[in-house]
Amino acid sequence: MLTWPHPHGDWASCLAQVEKTYCQLAEVITRFEALLIVCYDTRHQAHIQQQLSQTAARQDKLIFRIVKSNDSWARDHGPITVLQDGMPRLLDFTFNGWGGKYASQLDDAITQQLYSQHSFADIDIEANGLVLEGGSIDTDGAGTLLTTTQCLLSQTRNPSLDKPGLEALLKTTFGLQGIHWLSQGALEGDDTDSHIDMLARFCTPTTIAYCSCDDPADQHMLPLNKMKAELEALRDQSGQAYTLVPLPMPKAIYNNKGQRLPGSYANFLIINKAVLVPIYGDSHDELALQRLQGCFPGREMIGIDCRVLIEQFGSLHCISMQLPKGTLESIT
Repeated sequence: MLTWPHPHGDWASCLAQVEKTYCQLAEVITRFEALLIVCYDTRHQAHIQQQLSQTAARQDKLIFRIVKSNDSWARDHGPITVLQDGMPRLLDFTFNGWGGKYASQLDDAITQQLYSQHSFADIDIEANGLVLEGGSIDTDGAGTLLTTTQCLLSQTRNPSLDKPGLEALLKTTFGLQGIHWLSQGALEGDDTDSHIDMLARFCTPTTIAYCSCDDPADQHMLPLNKMKAELEALRDQSGQAYTLVPLPMPKAIYNNKGQRLPGSYANFLIINKAVLVPIYGDSHDELALQRLQGCFPGREMIGIDCRVLIEQFGSLHCISMQLPKGTLESIT
């Protein structure tokens, strides 16, 4: 699922550039799987269809729905899917604009509106009052969740829940056996209160790829080294230390206001038979691709230039939401 950028949001000043990235994504994704595109209105849909008609995107793999949006961060306003008794179930959490930082009323309603438009198969959807963004959690698919205290315990999301209360709720909601909390690590320019998908990600139930920095002149080195120590102390469900794969930090990228932007190779997207990896026109791009290839030996590594995405403080994983097989109504 992609919620396509439009002139009514923060992308207005660089809309042509960001749409090129979305068109490239549509081309790549439809090589491997179906793509649900959320359009602002009928005029927007016609514009997107015209753009995609000039690309190699598979037209038979595209599904369009019209739902107004504030912004395009589908990872955080899209549905999260769990499997229960082997069947998919959609969870629609509350989205409050990363703790009230941005307007979010339209985005918060997207999943329910998609459901009312029969975008999904005949499966259950559960509205959940918990404030939770998809980018704030990462799971191994086997009962363990990885997250950060900075985000999930922030007072601007669920102030009535303490850590034990939130843990109990997450375990029940996701069918978890354990939760790993990281309290260290943050990227300059990240305005999500340290979403885990910019910092550390499961590649397998025993392997975690993480942001690493060994440049003493970079302010990220100390906090990321502290995060590495936390990751080294974690144990998987069999009691073993995780295999940790360091991903380099791209060289500092700044916007026209002099603010450092949150470039991260950890913000990759796993799709059918491939992994899409954010790249930044940086000398470290190839190393990041090589290291992730080692984590996903059976999948094609495809770099996507995400320099325009980080202008709005997110990257590739942040703008997308996977929908497992059996979730979409129109695709078998």
